[in-house]
Amino acid sequence: MAATLRIQSDWSQALRWAWPSWSSSPSPWKPTLYGSLTRRGLSTEGVPDIAASEGFVVGEVTKKSILISCPHENVSTKFLAPYTTFCRIHQKSITCLDISSGGGLGVSTSTDGTMKIWQAANGEIRRLLEGHVYDVNCCRFFPSGLVVLSGGMDAQLKIWSAEDSSCVVTFKGHKGGILDTAIVDRGRNVVSCSRDGTARLWDCGKSACLAVIADCGSPVNGIAVGAADNSLNLGMPEKAPSEREIGTEGKILLLAREDKKLQGVGLQSRQPVFLFVGSDAFNCCTFLSSTYILAGTQDGNIYQLDVRNTNTPIQVVHRSGAPVLSLLPYRDGFIASQGN
Repeated sequence: MAATLRIQSDWSQALRWAWPSWSSSPSPWKPTLYGSLTRRGLSTEGVPDIAASEGFVVGEVTKKSILISCPHENVSTKFLAPYTTFCRIHQKSITCLDISSGGGLGVSTSTDGTMKIWQAANGEIRRLLEGHVYDVNCCRFFPSGLVVLSGGMDAQLKIWSAEDSSCVVTFKGHKGGILDTAIVDRGRNVVSCSRDGTARLWDCGKSACLAVIADCGSPVNGIAVGAADNSLNLGMPEKAPSEREIGTEGKILLLAREDKKLQGVGLQSRQPVFLFVGSDAFNCCTFLSSTYILAGTQDGNIYQLDVRNTNTPIQVVHRSGAPVLSLLPYRDGFIASQGN
């Protein structure tokens, strides 16, 4: 079955199939409860008739949302209808995607071995980006929306033209597959992390590695770059930064590590800022602000931390035991994706 990118639709289309399994568990160390939803029909107004499996209760149902609760655990979730469904971009699971700053283009990678650029409005494929050997793990647009950064299991980092699909730069230096990337300011410099346990800073103009920012001794699954709070001591660099470093001053690099550690490092200083130990391997991290950060673990925990004092989390969110795979700030909160 082809993989599906869902961006806009209504329930009358989305619920032609039995609803997939979902889960609920409000706190760590409790068994996850699994259930399923099934559409039994449609009302004359086009609102679906939904039935839930044992232990779950269907609340308000509209053409655009379904409210489900689990009375035993005192939790509820509202499922929102996607805007559009694109079924023909990839043939297998989608591993990463990004949308250009203007919203016109999307880029995505898949376990089918392809990386594609497509129109966000209709899913029309514009470019096929070929050049990595083996799987492509991550992709993102530069702020211009005209250039794409990717990293693959071949330990290569590549920069592509979204206009003609040419690979304009290839970075080599990592000894293991690249798992995540970050772009510094407008993109003169980029950062990558790898299974080899390092995070590296690259100069796009010279196609060169400027520095190994951190060597963790354990795979680094995710990274994020953000402006640090003025009160935070980022340390001083041991030597003067290269003139090729643009926009690294005052920035902190977050490292989501396989060895259950979330680390903060001064991007320009290369000095450690904090080290937080979680419940399991960290898969992803992001900034909510210059003060607050989020990180997700393999066992389903989402930690919110204050970078000024990471001794105790502000909160730990645990909705299910499925791995937290990505985090995205959104309005006054955030969006999380999990492996279930």
